[in-house]
Amino acid sequence: MAVLKPPPKQPKNATLQVRIDEDLKYKVEKYAEFLETTGAYVVSEALRLVFNKDAEFKDWLADQHTKSQEPPERGESLQLELK
Repeated sequence: MAVLKPPPKQPKNATLQVRIDEDLKYKVEKYAEFLETTGAYVVSEALRLVFNKDAEFKDWLADQHTKSQEPPERGESLQLELK
């Protein structure tokens, strides 16, 4: 048995370029600074929070997946470029 545990698997990243107003960009950057992380992490976690809390969206999304293709792999994430 290994003494050390292997590092966790890193999720697959994709790039998504978005346009946001300057005030929102400033707040994302400041929140990232506050958390000592990146803007991409802040945006990803904020979206994850919204998607997890919106029951109506969850139901709609589940319905969409049954009508079309399989859901994306668990752990897939987006990498956002904030300019």
